[in-house]
Amino acid sequence: MRKTVLLIEDEKIMRITLEDALSGAGYEVMSFDAGGGALETMKGNSFDVVVTDVRLPDIDGFDIVREINQRSDTPVIVMTAYGTIKDAVEAMKLGAFDYITKPFALDEFLLLIERALEMKQLKEENTRLRKDLNKCYRVPNIVGDSPEMKKVFSLVERVSASDSTVLILGESGTGKELIATTIHYQSSRRDKPLIKVNCAALPEGLIESELFGHEKGAFTGAVKRKPGRFELADGGTIFLDEIGDLPLSTQAKILRVIQERQFERVGGTSTLNVNVRIVAATNKNLEEEVKAGRFREDLFYRLNVIPITLPPLRERKEDIPALIEFFMDRYRTKLSKDVRFLKDAGDLLLAYEYPGNVRELENIIERCVTLSSGEMIGKEDLPSIIGADTSTPKSLLLSDIAAGAEKGHIIRVLQTTQGNKTKAAEILGISRKTLWEKINSYGIA
Repeated sequence: MRKTVLLIEDEKIMRITLEDALSGAGYEVMSFDAGGGALETMKGNSFDVVVTDVRLPDIDGFDIVREINQRSDTPVIVMTAYGTIKDAVEAMKLGAFDYITKPFALDEFLLLIERALEMKQLKEENTRLRKDLNKCYRVPNIVGDSPEMKKVFSLVERVSASDSTVLILGESGTGKELIATTIHYQSSRRDKPLIKVNCAALPEGLIESELFGHEKGAFTGAVKRKPGRFELADGGTIFLDEIGDLPLSTQAKILRVIQERQFERVGGTSTLNVNVRIVAATNKNLEEEVKAGRFREDLFYRLNVIPITLPPLRERKEDIPALIEFFMDRYRTKLSKDVRFLKDAGDLLLAYEYPGNVRELENIIERCVTLSSGEMIGKEDLPSIIGADTSTPKSLLLSDIAAGAEKGHIIRVLQTTQGNKTKAAEILGISRKTLWEKINSYGIA
C-alpha cells in the first residue's frame, strides 16, 4: 500500500514542485494551501506523514503541530524560511519530528520523509510488541472461554491499571497466583519486583522475619541484617498467598503496612517506608474467619477493596477440553513425546469433578504423558481416582490404599478445624509446611 503524505504549502510553485517529487517517489499526496482545510480533512482521514510550512495565510504551522500531536502519532515535518531557525526550534518543542530550511534540495526533502516513516514504523512496532507482551500476561496458563472466566479476565484487565489492593478468592488450584502475576505485569509496576509469599508455608517462628526482615542479633541465628519480603518488593507488588493462615499478631502488622506503608525490621528501631501494591489470596471464607475470631475484621476490609473470585473447574466444565489440549501441548513439547488420549480416557477426563481444580488436571496430564510408553493413552493409564468405582478400590497397591487413607484423614481433620491449617497440623503431628505440601500433592481444595 502506498504511503500517504499531507502537504500544506501556500506558495503554489513550491506546492506543485513538492507534489511532483512525492508522487514520483511513489507517495500518495493530498495538498492544501491553508491549514484550516488540512486539519478538517485529517478528522476523517489518516496520513503517514504531514509536511507543513510555518507561515500560512489562516493559521501557523505551530497550531498544525500542536493539533496533530493531540490527535495522533503522525510525524510532522516543518518547513521554515532561511533565517527563521527560532521557528523551527519552537516547532520541535511542540512535538514536530524535524524541520527543513528553505531553499532545500528535493533529495534532502525525500530523505527526511523516509526517516519520518521509519520512525513511525518503529513506534507502531513498539506498540504492537507491548500489546503482545501484555497478551502474554493477560491469561498466563489460564485457559478459559466460559462466561465465568470471561468475567474474571475483564475484571483483571480493569483492575491492573489501578494501584488498588486486590483480594483473590477461590479454591486451591484455581489459578490465584497466575492471576496475581497477570495483574502485576499489566500494571505500571511491571518493571519493578513481584515478590510472592506463601503465608501457609512460612515457618511459624520466622513469619515476621520473612515478611519484614530482621536486624543482626535480633534472635538466635540472626548473624546479619536481612531484608524482608516487603522491603524487597518496594516499588513493585507483593503477593500474599494463603493470607488467611497468618497468625493474628502478624495480621496486625500487615494492617499497619497497608494503612501507613511503614514497618520495622524484627529487632530494629528504625521505621522503614515502603511503596508496594498488595495482592492477597486465600481459599478460605474470610468473612467466616472473622466471625470465628481467626481473622481481623479491619484487615479483611482493607484487603477486600477489589475482590476477584475464581470459579472451581467443576463450575466451568466447558473449559476442560481446551485445558486438556493446552497441557498436552505443553508436556508433549517438554518431554518430546507425540501422544494423545483414546476416546475412553478422554471421556473419563471430561466427566471427572477435579477437586484439585486446574492444578490437579495439569498433574494428571503430566503424569500420563511422562509414563506413556506408546502413542496412545487409554483409560488404564489414568490415575486410579479417575472414573473409579468408590465401592471397590481400582488399585490394590498398598501405596495407593495408604495415600487414599491419608488424603481422607487430612480432609476430615481440616473439616474439624474449619480449614485452620495450623490447628490441623498440630492434630496430625506434622509441621504446617508439611501439611501444606500434602494438601497440594493430593489436590485438596
